[in-house]
Amino acid sequence: MDELLPWCVAHGTGVLCYSPMQSGLLTGSFSRQRAAGLPSDDWRRRDPEFQEPRLSANLAQERRLGPVAAHHWTTVAAVAVAWVLAQAGVTAAIAGARRAAQVDGWIGAGDLALTPEDLADLEGARPGAAPGAAPDPATGAAPAPGAAGP
Repeated sequence: MDELLPWCVAHGTGVLCYSPMQSGLLTGSFSRQRAAGLPSDDWRRRDPEFQEPRLSANLAQERRLGPVAAHHWTTVAAVAVAWVLAQAGVTAAIAGARRAAQVDGWIGAGDLALTPEDLADLEGARPGAAPGAAPDPATGAAPAPGAAGP
């Protein structure tokens, strides 16, 4: 991703980000207990993002979103989507919902203007963190800035 987004910007190529809320992890409503209680047929039970060490890193990232959401009087989910949309080169994000009520949590993200301070706070959650970036599965270390998860 370190090379992809700058190339896209330089060449006028749009980038569509899939799952800016990390399949529910970055919505403000997820917890370690909820992950442990997912039904056996829920695909997230097998997803590395919902298992250690990534689960802890993702929940830490979610906690970093909370103060920014409170500052803007919005939801954690809206900040997660706005953070992705604030990345140079990202032109759109696929923000899904299982229930209509969930849309209310992130629908304002397109109008949410994150400040440079907000972005710095969000990037500081994990050294090298970027929206959608996952830690190395072997070490749990954060990827290089701009790197994306699997």
